[in-house]
Amino acid sequence: MIAIILGTRAELIKTFPLMLELERRKKPYIFIHTGQHGLGKLCEEFGVKKPDVVLSKPPEKTTKFWTKVGKAIAWNLAIIPRIKLSLRKIEGLKFVIYHGDTMSTASAAIASSEFLNPFKSWMNVHLEAGLRSGSLFEPFPEEISRRIVTLFSDILFAPSEIAAKNLRGRKHVYQVGNTIVDSILLSIKLAERRGYKSPKGKYALMTIHRYENIKNEKRLAKIVEILRHSPITTYWPMHDNTRKQLEKFGLMEKVKKMKHVRITRLKTYVEFSLWLKNAKFLITDGGSIQEESLTLKKPCILLRKRTERVAGLYTGINFLTGLDVEYARKLLHEVVDMKIPKFKNPYGDGKARKKIVDILEGLE
Repeated sequence: MIAIILGTRAELIKTFPLMLELERRKKPYIFIHTGQHGLGKLCEEFGVKKPDVVLSKPPEKTTKFWTKVGKAIAWNLAIIPRIKLSLRKIEGLKFVIYHGDTMSTASAAIASSEFLNPFKSWMNVHLEAGLRSGSLFEPFPEEISRRIVTLFSDILFAPSEIAAKNLRGRKHVYQVGNTIVDSILLSIKLAERRGYKSPKGKYALMTIHRYENIKNEKRLAKIVEILRHSPITTYWPMHDNTRKQLEKFGLMEKVKKMKHVRITRLKTYVEFSLWLKNAKFLITDGGSIQEESLTLKKPCILLRKRTERVAGLYTGINFLTGLDVEYARKLLHEVVDMKIPKFKNPYGDGKARKKIVDILEGLE
């Protein structure tokens, strides 16, 4: 038996292809949801089963930094024993799978570890292992979470060659590509089959939500200034926390006055995949969107100081600005009609889910 422990929408987005592959091969699994995020209709959207076990409600939201950190620590401490108890109820458990670098990922790794289960019979499996930014606080707290998770994992599925090299010295490291490639390709097919639409004409797509950006007034002001220089219509599906911080710092009015900017509601992932496919270029401080941009061959301007997705920087279409306004302005005008260089996607060919299941079958 396999247990899959997920907590956020992003984790489900990246893991649903693996769940579909397990179902295709008639391999049973227990889906444990920590409750870090509400999943809404995502399971239905992707055609996977709803969680078998839900451990909590999402932690209360706050924009105050230390309050958020305190609530996160308290939530983590409370969820670890619940995960441990859920795993003990599963007969014949062979693999415990978790994804990425969230609070839920760290909690799952600790709760299922040999440290808390000295006689455990299963192996801990980390999807998207080995990403490193080189700074504990960029991004925060994800970089800390990744390092904790590596310590407690038995099988490490690395999304790229660089990520695999970061795991040198560990047993059971496998470079399989990133399941986000599977996710975006499957989702585009779903969107087109369902008749979803994206904006007409030439447009850019922007996403901003990194905590280290939106909590910092100077950084957020730089991002707004960079946005002002976008040479084409730019759609911005905006997160609630981002909106609140823009309003708090008096920056929202500046954004609203930009005639080329269209603030939109957040999209479902399947709908968003089509918007990504048809955009001319992307502006973001996100993580997965860097990998999606490479899969779809879309120039991606990163409004961050550092990135853990280093592999993309060598392709010629992912650009790390360091939040330098002048450099970002120059890039915005260059990428509109840039010729996309030939490159091999460092995150694979969209078959990560199959490689992962093949390897797990070989280890049974």
